[in-house]
Amino acid sequence: MNPGILYAFCAYVIWGMFPIYFKSLQEIPPLEVLMYRMVWALVFLALVLSARQQWAWLKPALRQPKVLFGFTASALLLSSNWFLYIWSVNEGRVVDASLGYFMTPLVNVLLGAVILRERLRKLQWAAVAMAAIGVLWLTWQSGHPPWVSLLLGITFGMYGLLRKTASLGTLEGLSLETLLLFPLAVISLAFMTANGAHGFVDASWTTKILMMLSGPITAIPLLLFASGARLVPLSTMGLLQYITPSLQLIFGIWLYNEPFGGARLIGFIAIWIALALYSIDGLWMTYSKNRSTIIQ
Repeated sequence: MNPGILYAFCAYVIWGMFPIYFKSLQEIPPLEVLMYRMVWALVFLALVLSARQQWAWLKPALRQPKVLFGFTASALLLSSNWFLYIWSVNEGRVVDASLGYFMTPLVNVLLGAVILRERLRKLQWAAVAMAAIGVLWLTWQSGHPPWVSLLLGITFGMYGLLRKTASLGTLEGLSLETLLLFPLAVISLAFMTANGAHGFVDASWTTKILMMLSGPITAIPLLLFASGARLVPLSTMGLLQYITPSLQLIFGIWLYNEPFGGARLIGFIAIWIALALYSIDGLWMTYSKNRSTIIQ
């Protein structure tokens, strides 16, 4: 068995179980959870970088305005995505969050076409069209667009687009992002404390320990994902990525009893059909490339 599949599988399963983790932090406001997550993530990443003696990249990165600007933008997108996800879990909208991550691959395809001027193949266009039908159906049924799902998909898709063209690897990039966010987190926490918001201070010891674990919980699946991506074909990663939203959907329906009626199911089915078309296109392209390589 390719060990990369195991690494990627573990990463996606950990991400899929995030609703259970963030539900356990409900006594602390989502914004405060986000700020502490930034702080503890940086602490953990600094320990990892120190253990690996991997600090040489930092000075050159800090001296390049283009790199700093790009990672500031990606850090803001990542923190927005984190906050919206934490908020949606605490507001009982885990199913909406899962839809956002189901839509992310399709958002990536659309961003590639609009921003990178990539030409979409027929099946990719069909996938985007089917996803649009699903979103329109959900909008018509509820009277408003599925904003939580759309914003989660768009922010994570934009983040992925920026990281795709970034000059730093996964560990270094996330470390720089959390370093750039660290002053904002400290100032925000100081302001909250000065105004009587002591969610972390007043929380139980169990909650405090869980909050401190947000560092490794944030970084470990990313490192597993990066390790897996180097060893596994892109088409396989494309299929494995559906583990995360599938687990989130299961937790939202059966563990937290969120509503999932027939009308909503139809919208999800449209998105799933779109994902099936997208996956078939990826598998066919991989097969065609492998076949042409063998023939040559």
